[in-house]
Parts: sequence; structure tokens; C-alpha cells
Amino acid sequence: MTKQRDENLLLKLKHLLWDPLDPWLFYSMLAVYLMSMFLLYSADGQDWGRLESKTLHTVLAFGVLLVVARVRPQTLSNFAPPMYIFGVLLLLGVHFFGVTVNGSTRWLNLGLFRLQPSEIMKIALPMVVAWFFQRYENDLRWYHYLIALVVVLVPGALILKQPDLGTATLIMASGLLVVFFAGLPWKVIAAALIGFAASLPLIWNYGLHDYQKRRVLTLLDPTQDPLGSGYHILQSMIAIGSGGLWGKGWLNGTQTRLDYIPESTTDFIFAVYGEEFGLIGNLLLLSVYTIIIGRGLYISFKATTLYNRTLAAALTMTFFCYAFVNMGMVSGILPVVGVPLPLVSYGGTATLSIMAILALLMGIANQNKKRFR
Repeated sequence: MTKQRDENLLLKLKHLLWDPLDPWLFYSMLAVYLMSMFLLYSADGQDWGRLESKTLHTVLAFGVLLVVARVRPQTLSNFAPPMYIFGVLLLLGVHFFGVTVNGSTRWLNLGLFRLQPSEIMKIALPMVVAWFFQRYENDLRWYHYLIALVVVLVPGALILKQPDLGTATLIMASGLLVVFFAGLPWKVIAAALIGFAASLPLIWNYGLHDYQKRRVLTLLDPTQDPLGSGYHILQSMIAIGSGGLWGKGWLNGTQTRLDYIPESTTDFIFAVYGEEFGLIGNLLLLSVYTIIIGRGLYISFKATTLYNRTLAAALTMTFFCYAFVNMGMVSGILPVVGVPLPLVSYGGTATLSIMAILALLMGIANQNKKRFR
């Protein structure tokens, strides 16, 4: 009797903890998390402080993942509009009551912790746009695409005022990806690209701050100001290049130990990784990221509703964009912007938002499995 009770308990635990998880996404996420623990310990000067905080952030985020992954995507879609409105209100709160760090006002001080509302919009924006298109799926008109564009631009404009051009661009891209996957005509896409290209001189002269222009010019030639605007790129490129094929070994990165790499636990943690684990380590991380992105696109391909299909594809490509932009700026092929490396960089809100992306993908995958049983 006791043995049967234990078996029933194990089955219940399996149903509670394992069934909602997609094995491909879970094991990939676990591999990156374990690697990030070693990396963060090294990047933080062999201190346990941020390591303990990241572990707490990840445990809390994993609890959210288990809950969200079990909920039907269509049920979650009902929370998309209030979540979007709440996110916009938080962004307005940042504008009036935000905490300023290094010249940017991006956080709200909530006492126990600081919240970065733009991270919430990573999830809320693609969800609400996907919800909007599903609502009018059978009667889509041209003005529906226009309304969706306004929905995308509102939080984008608020984030731009912080100022945070990198995050604003990527978050708006997550919403625009939903519009694209919802069936935006190619003629409109071509016209938008031509219009954007034609407006680049205006954007350069009137739309960018001086420091943003310097970042672009520094990308073209970082040696012009090696101790100023070019410092970040030059030091990160030195670190990655000195890692060679196999790297210098864990805890043996000279650029890291001598504190030459700025923001080594957050935006530039990939430079620490490249120095200590080399090209082989970089390829391993890229392989795990490729598994996550490929699995996300497969989940989108198998989805049976417009909401699930567009949301899964947009979330997957959002994950790709964050990884590509972070690695690109650290490697010197993109301008320096404040974008974390998914699942690796230190930051509670960033960890929660990425885990929420994976949770939503797992929920859609669960719905796909039930559909094809």
C-alpha cells in the first residue's frame, strides 16, 4: 500500500513538474544556465554575491515558467490587453518617477528591488498584437495593420525617451514580427523598407542623440577614441581575440581579472566567455542557442491557431535578435547598445522575461501535443 502511494506521489510530481516542460527547450535552458553560473563567478571577480542573486532570480523565474507553461495559450491571451496597458503605465511611471543610472532612466524603485518595465513589454507587446490579429482573423482589413502599428509605437516611443534606443528597437521589432507573420503584404513591407531607407538622413540629423551618433561612428573606427567611446568595443574585441581557439581557461582571463572589460556581468559578459573558453566555447553556446531557436520555429510551424503561430514565431525571433545583437555589439560588428545576453547576463527582470518567453513557447508546444494526440 505504501509502495503504491509513493508511486502515485511520483506520478503526480512528474505531472506537475515535468509534463509542462518541452525537453528540447528545458535541457538547452539548463545547459546555458549552468554555464552562466561559472561565467558569472569569474566575471564578478570570484565573488558569490551576484551568483547567489542570479540563482534566486532563476529559481523564481522557473516557478513562473512551470505555472505559465501549464496554462492554455488561449487563456493567457485574455490577459494580453491588461498586461499591455499595465506595461505602458509602468513606462509612464519611469518617465515621472524613474531611477537614473549612467544617464539613463529605465528603472522603477519598488523598495525590495528595481523593476525595468521595458522587460515586461518584451512579453506584453507580441502577446497583445497576436491577440488583436486573432480577434479579427476572419475580417482583416488594412486599418487593422495600422492600429497594430500604433500599438507597437506607443511603448517604443516611451522607451526611446529613457533613452534606450537598443531595447526600444528590439521591442518594437517583436511587435512588428507578429504583424509580419500575421500576413502583412509584401508590397507594404517593401514600401516600408524603402521609406525607412529614404528617412535615414533625417533620423541621423534629428532622431539620434549625440552619444548615439558617436556609437555608430565608433563602430566604424573604434581607434578614434580608444579611451572614450571606443573603449568598450576595443577591450571586448581584445578579450575575445586573446581567447584564441580553446580559450585561456576558466578564471584565467587576464582582461577579466584586470577589470578591463566594462559591464562584465551584464552587457559584455560574452567577452568574458570568449576570452576564457575561446572559439570552441563560442560555437558550443551558439549551438545551444540554435537548438532553442530551431525548436521555437518548429513549435510555431506546428501551431494550429493564428495566435499560437504568430506569437511563437515572434517570441523565437525576439530571442534570436537579443542574442545576435548582444554578440554583435561585443564582437564589434554592431553599435554598443544596452542589450543583455539571453539566460547568461546578470539581471532579475531580464532573466524573468526570457524565462517567460520559453514558458509561452512550452505552453504552445503542449497545446500542439494535445491537438495531435
